[in-house]
Amino acid sequence: MNQPNILIVSDETAFPKVLTNRWRSESVVPAFTLFGSDRNLRFAGDAFDMAMLGGLSDADLRSVLIELSKADKPVLVMVDDPLVKATIGQEFPKCIVFHRAEGWSDVLVTVGSEILARSGAEARAQTAESDRGKLEQEAALGRYVLDARHSVNNALTSILGNAELLLLESANLSPVMIGQLETIRSMSLRIHETLQRFSSLEKELNFSEDTRIGRSRQQAAAC
Repeated sequence: MNQPNILIVSDETAFPKVLTNRWRSESVVPAFTLFGSDRNLRFAGDAFDMAMLGGLSDADLRSVLIELSKADKPVLVMVDDPLVKATIGQEFPKCIVFHRAEGWSDVLVTVGSEILARSGAEARAQTAESDRGKLEQEAALGRYVLDARHSVNNALTSILGNAELLLLESANLSPVMIGQLETIRSMSLRIHETLQRFSSLEKELNFSEDTRIGRSRQQAAAC
């Protein structure tokens, strides 16, 4: 999550103004999208990371919550009536409902910031887990290539040796067959060079790992 987007739904002028002004004092300031209850929220889609509602009539509030519940995003609701707070909390248990009182903007910003931070951490964890899975697959493939290198090299030595023996008797071979054998020898040598690079890479990786382990032990001993 780079810059989160907060969807503010309100029919009041003061609610979004106070909320956005308060949030600008935070270290991380999201982008804001303001909708009224008369706007079709279906067009909001997945364009927001969290919704904050306030300054809505009971009927409009329920209508908006029904529509927002389809997006499955965090929703914070500010109401003026404690009874409405209780009923909304029962009807929409996934929402976080607050009773508007002094300092209400501080409450919304504090809770909203915490939710966004947690969502960002979860997204980073999922990305790290996905990256780890890919690295494990690549490491497994690398280990397989290194393990198979010896078998391939043995087979390649046999092919190259037989090609060399046949070329020594080229007087008995047609020009076409000689050309084919020379191609086999040339390609075999090229594959051999590639296998040699694998060997060099393995030595470099082993050296780097030994160096890392040595430094770790030195640091542990120093502590």
